[in-house]
Amino acid sequence: MTKPRRYYSAEPIEGKHVVLYGSEAHHLLHVMRAAPGEHVVLFDGQGGQHDAKVVACERKTVQLTVGMRQPDEYELPFRLTIGMPLPKGDRQRFLVDKLVELGVSRLVPLITARSTMKGDNRTSTKLASYVIGATKQCGRNTLMEINASLPWKQWTQQEAPCRLIAHSNGQPWGEVDLSKSEDTQIAIGPEGGLTDKELVQAVDQGWQAVALGPRTLRMETAAIILAASVGLESSRQ
Repeated sequence: MTKPRRYYSAEPIEGKHVVLYGSEAHHLLHVMRAAPGEHVVLFDGQGGQHDAKVVACERKTVQLTVGMRQPDEYELPFRLTIGMPLPKGDRQRFLVDKLVELGVSRLVPLITARSTMKGDNRTSTKLASYVIGATKQCGRNTLMEINASLPWKQWTQQEAPCRLIAHSNGQPWGEVDLSKSEDTQIAIGPEGGLTDKELVQAVDQGWQAVALGPRTLRMETAAIILAASVGLESSRQ
């Protein structure tokens, strides 16, 4: 039996009636050719989901009735934050897709001495749309947060029980202390790497440097490896 397709409601789902508009309504109306009586799943990004039924199709909107909230959650048992400079072009979408799939709670674009991309309102809007698409696909019901850009020094002062930074001079993964991984922050440097000063700033604030092998990795690859490793490690504890 085919699973009902998932759609995102930009408005909080409260009560028994929801109206979809924008790209979600367009997809339901003009791609899926929805008709009254069709069943879908709705989520509003704040946790949980609802079975819903199409009751009316207008030119640009879809009206639905919704059932009780189902507390289906596919989140990690702790908050996982990734702080890193943004890659260029299509690599941004790839990064967001994979971080959402891996259960990352929050992405913080960083400004470092060697980073080239600086986030703006247009970039934030684009990243938010990627988050919605990836969330619909992977089955999560809580949206990954996209924060405003932070300078590196300010980022290293963020507090968390477990803080890891990817660096070639770090300790092997097997030696990393993850005993306090209930709230984890991961830092990734830019393509040209962190400066010695930036690394010292992080280490002085208590960050653990972690080596990911002898090869030079793209920054999104490093982020995916660490996010996946921390998530898998948590499932063993």
